[in-house]
Amino acid sequence: MEVNKNINCANTNSPFSGQGGDLSIIKIGGNIIDDETKLSSFLQNFASVKGKKILVHGGGKLATKLADQMGVQQQMIDGRRITDAETLKIVTMVYAGYINKNIVAQLQANGCNAIGLTGADGNMILAHKRKHVTINYGFVGDIDSVNADLIKSLLDQDIAVVAAPITHDGQGTLLNTNADTIAQEIAKAMGKYYTTALIYSFEKNGVLLNVDDENSVIPVINPAGYAELKSKQLIFAGMIPKLDNAFAALSNGVGRVIIGKAEQLQQLLAGTAGTTIKHE
Repeated sequence: MEVNKNINCANTNSPFSGQGGDLSIIKIGGNIIDDETKLSSFLQNFASVKGKKILVHGGGKLATKLADQMGVQQQMIDGRRITDAETLKIVTMVYAGYINKNIVAQLQANGCNAIGLTGADGNMILAHKRKHVTINYGFVGDIDSVNADLIKSLLDQDIAVVAAPITHDGQGTLLNTNADTIAQEIAKAMGKYYTTALIYSFEKNGVLLNVDDENSVIPVINPAGYAELKSKQLIFAGMIPKLDNAFAALSNGVGRVIIGKAEQLQQLLAGTAGTTIKHE
């Protein structure tokens, strides 16, 4: 069956002059972090992005591998890691330690001055332990506030911020927090200072009408179109939380949200690749 790519399409002109506007906030998926070659190439591209920029990274598979080696059993519910006390130690070491500092070191090697932070550093992101009626997520954090002034002070010094998916509760406890949500909350918080572009970069070319067809990218999705896609069950279920986050960001001052392939970073910023999420 031929895919109708025109569904929910709108004007695809980017307001960000090909470089993401005043501030580019880019979230990189764990699948890229797991591949040294892809990560190296992505970081070269990120280093070349003009203007102020923030990179939010996930954790990849290294934490799970290390937990297995240490005999710490891992439990996932709907793609979310249950974080007990021992798992918290592991994800902090991996996410805030090795992965974060490896990214920063590679950016420095590419001429991009960067600083790696967790939510605890400079009180950047304050969160609380997730409360759920039936599930005990352990040390998983839901965000309360973002220290936009701290981030702006670093960006104003032409320092790229690299945010690890670890936050804190202000009472001395670290929390494991979803990187997609961190990117969204930072983008919302920084909207009072900058025109922001939020990029979710991962292994797919964008939001697909057919998950098995990389050429079935939907160029633009607006709220009415999103409702239509869901009602017709044309959206892959795993993409719905990311799209919900995207529309939440747009509703809170983010200029534009784009979802697409990490290898096409410059094209995503220019609005010539991936799926653009729009207000209308």
